[in-house]
Amino acid sequence: MAEIKSTLELALERTKKFSLSEKDREEIRQKEIQQRILSFFHRYRDNHLPLHDIQKELERMDEKTRHSVREGLLSLWTEGLSLDEQGEKFLKGIEFLIRKEMGAVQEAFHQLRIQYQEDQIQIRQKMKALLIASLKEEGIGGDAVDPNVEANDLWKEETSRLNQQFHARLESIKQQISTL
Repeated sequence: MAEIKSTLELALERTKKFSLSEKDREEIRQKEIQQRILSFFHRYRDNHLPLHDIQKELERMDEKTRHSVREGLLSLWTEGLSLDEQGEKFLKGIEFLIRKEMGAVQEAFHQLRIQYQEDQIQIRQKMKALLIASLKEEGIGGDAVDPNVEANDLWKEETSRLNQQFHARLESIKQQISTL
C-alpha cells in the first residue's frame, strides 16, 4: 500500500532544493533585530519591561546583535525624548544604555523641563482667566464655571508657540546625547 504523505512532508520535499543566500539571511536578521528594538522600545515606554529585564535580554544576545539593539534603542529613545513624563523615562533608558553619567546633560534637560512646565502653567492660568472673563461678558459666571482651556484655539496657538521655543533647546540636548 502506498504511503500517504502529509502536507508538511510534501512541502519539505519541494523546498529541499531551495536555500537562502547570505544576503537574504542578513535581511531576515536585520528585520528580526528591528522588530526586537521596536518591541523593547514599546514595552519599556508602556511600563511592561523594566531596564533590568532589557539588560538580561541583551546579555543573551551575541555581540553583533547586542550592539545593533543598543544603537537602535539609543536612537529611538533619543528621538523620543520630550518635555513630558516620557522624556524622563527615556533619559533614564539612555543613561542605562550608554553606561555613562550624564550629569550636565541630565541637569540641562531637567531645567528645560521645569521651565517648560512653569511656562505652560502660566499660559493655562492666563487662558483660563481670559475664558472666564469672556463667559462673564456673556452672562455666565459663578464658582462652578470651569472653562475647558485645552479646547480653546488660542490655547492651541500658545502651546504651539511654546513648543517651538523649547524645541531648539531640546534638540541641542539630543545632540549632546548623541556625542556621548
